[in-house]
Amino acid sequence: MERTSTILIMAGVSEVWRQAAGLLEADYGYRVLVVPEIAAARAAVNDAQVDLVVAEALNGAGPDGGALLADLRIGHPEIVRILVLPAVAEGAVDLINRTAVYQYLRKPLDAAQLALVVKRGLETRELARRHRLLSREFKVGEVPGLFHLSPTSIRGESQRFEKLVYRSEPMAALCDLARQAAPTDLPILIQGDTGTGKELLARAIHYNSSRRQSPLLIQNCGGMSDELLHSELFGHKRGAFTGAIADRLGLFRAADGGTVFLDEISEISPAFQVSLLRFLQEGEVKPLGADKAVHCNVRIIAASNRRLSAMVPQREFRQDLYFRLKGFELEVPPLRKRADDISILAEFFTAKHAEAMGRRVLGISANLIEKLRHYDYPGNVRELENEIRRLVALTRDGEYLTTRHLSPAILDVVPKPPRSADGFVPEGETLKDKVEALEKHAVQETLARLRWNQKRAAEELGLSRVGLANKIKRYGLTEGK
Repeated sequence: MERTSTILIMAGVSEVWRQAAGLLEADYGYRVLVVPEIAAARAAVNDAQVDLVVAEALNGAGPDGGALLADLRIGHPEIVRILVLPAVAEGAVDLINRTAVYQYLRKPLDAAQLALVVKRGLETRELARRHRLLSREFKVGEVPGLFHLSPTSIRGESQRFEKLVYRSEPMAALCDLARQAAPTDLPILIQGDTGTGKELLARAIHYNSSRRQSPLLIQNCGGMSDELLHSELFGHKRGAFTGAIADRLGLFRAADGGTVFLDEISEISPAFQVSLLRFLQEGEVKPLGADKAVHCNVRIIAASNRRLSAMVPQREFRQDLYFRLKGFELEVPPLRKRADDISILAEFFTAKHAEAMGRRVLGISANLIEKLRHYDYPGNVRELENEIRRLVALTRDGEYLTTRHLSPAILDVVPKPPRSADGFVPEGETLKDKVEALEKHAVQETLARLRWNQKRAAEELGLSRVGLANKIKRYGLTEGK
């Protein structure tokens, strides 16, 4: 499935910007996020997979688009940057040089012209991406077998759901379901071990929903008293309790029209479960100390590292609240159950932290990838990222990541013997017969796993489409068998 390009516009509220956003969405099919200030723009860049940013600058009291684009030049150089300037502006040349924008436009803004520049910018970005991948493929090809380059980098097999990077079938199924759930207004319950990426999934769902132009606010419910949690979510009036020296709006009202993500939902008390249930049923917020309830239009996404279905029979969690929360129920698998993701995550984190630290890392050694793949990761993706960050910090410029500085817990892991998941043992009298049986099984298993998508199967097996077709014919393979 081809991903829709995401355009972020940071500009003041005006009719011409509304027309431009509408044109980009309706005529070009882009996903457009419009924000009025730099803090919201930075949050969107960190949470969503933004391809291009259009920012208004040097416009007096409006948003400081120049500062945003200058930050993106360093922190996210892959994002295409377009600057919109007043007809006459002092310091424009200096700002253009400092932000290194792809293009700049002058006001009055022409929506059709902006849309054309955006289209050309995205085309240029895609050409540059393909050039980098091909250059890298040729460079690594000079030292075959020594260093690891993930096939995903060259063949595009890795997938992304905003900031979630994956390749495995379990994650693909999970993200497909999340994409279907995102446009609805149903509550979502995300469950999974600590460090698996539940918050990233919640952010991705928000930015793929109709509420993406409104806030996403996050509250960790663990270790908080009922009074404090009630104040954080529902708000309070001045004097409602000791220390309440001013009115507090509360996250539910602050996120009106948007999404609230409640992490560690399993830790809330039975008393607070009643308050949350009422909010889910009625959509009403009554701040502490207030006389009247206020209606709020908020979508709830909740997460837990404990299974709520197991807590219900123990009377640790209300059954009616559990059913209210699980409009959609998503289970994020632990990293040990999706080993196919380890190599592309390692590569992603290497690029991320090398860029953040200003290091030039050439790649990842094959031995390191093998060690990483055999570890169980009790801390899941977070543990893998921390390990890669440390390795990048200890690696010199112009070197590859190797096992030299690897943590002892990972370095000492004994590799598990390779075996087929179904216990396959190649049959045959001679070596040739056994190799052919093994080849047939590998082709058959890959086709079945990829639902007979022959293009993806050929790429994964390192074959051409014609070569794969010949092997299917040779071994008499048919779909469904």
